[in-house]
Amino acid sequence: MPASIETASGNDEFVRRTEPYRRELVVHCYRMLGSLVDAEDAVQETYLRAWRSFDSFEGRSSVRTWLYRIATNTCLTARQHHSRRVLPSGLGAPSDDPAAPPNSADPDVAWLSPIPDTLIGSAAAADPASIVATRDSVRLALIAGMQYLTSRQRAVLILRDVLAFPAAEVAEMLDMSVPAVKSALQRARASLREAAPMDDKAAEVTEPEHRKLLEHYIAAFQNADAAALEKLLRKDAMLEAPPLRTWYSGIRFCMPYMARHVLGSPGHWRMLPTSANGQPAVAVYYRGSDGIYLPYGITVLTVTAEGISRITAFGDPDLITAFGFPPTLAPDHGHGHGHDHPSGPQR
Repeated sequence: MPASIETASGNDEFVRRTEPYRRELVVHCYRMLGSLVDAEDAVQETYLRAWRSFDSFEGRSSVRTWLYRIATNTCLTARQHHSRRVLPSGLGAPSDDPAAPPNSADPDVAWLSPIPDTLIGSAAAADPASIVATRDSVRLALIAGMQYLTSRQRAVLILRDVLAFPAAEVAEMLDMSVPAVKSALQRARASLREAAPMDDKAAEVTEPEHRKLLEHYIAAFQNADAAALEKLLRKDAMLEAPPLRTWYSGIRFCMPYMARHVLGSPGHWRMLPTSANGQPAVAVYYRGSDGIYLPYGITVLTVTAEGISRITAFGDPDLITAFGFPPTLAPDHGHGHGHDHPSGPQR
């Protein structure tokens, strides 16, 4: 809700009762829409609609339930006008030619985007169990899998299985019967199991192990050390870098591509540790011709006990500031100011 609406309305009661739910609604809309920007737009629209109808809110449900109903229906409306969000691996077979230069960015595809864990943690409050459950519910593979459900199936699945609203409340939110909700939930669960099978091994990795692996990943990239990077990957590791459509499956394809087109020379990349979608991640910068590091985007790692199973490099410079990082970094005088510009995966 724009600040001008708050001040113009003078409706302190509305702000007091609704504002505590803003961040968890952003996460909810992200699950529905697969895009942080779209989610924030949907939440702004939700608060605008809620403010306009607050006088008629009769308290038959809690304020939280009422806001979730508005937010969910706002997302369902938005979905009518936008394509589902995808990752490159959802668009076709992997490339078997790591020597070929990367294809050009495809701006016509509605790409999935990551969400910072700072939003996830605040949405789950301080309860460690809630934070773990919330992180699991936004992992990249799951969000990508949800895109293959119908909008209504996705809404039912999220409201019932993630947020644990009773079936009767979900039916009322979505203007459905309780049997229809139960039927939609069964179909959604079955479709999701097919589209995004759980990798139980991911749960075996502890936070300290995540941090250590992230440190090694950053060092390998910043030192342009292909051998060190290869040691971190599982044999079946996947690499994708939206908005590039080409992706690779298996270390024998991923590593030659990265060594040839991505790593560059030492000092070309600078990476700062973060987390996204409940997974370890890095904010990625590349060195410009003047030595200043420019924004590339956010890379999210899917990690199991055997190593990195998936690298998803989101080449969107706007993500850097959305994740709270500075738009550029000062030159690193330890590495000189080369003019290397690998052709991928930067835009």
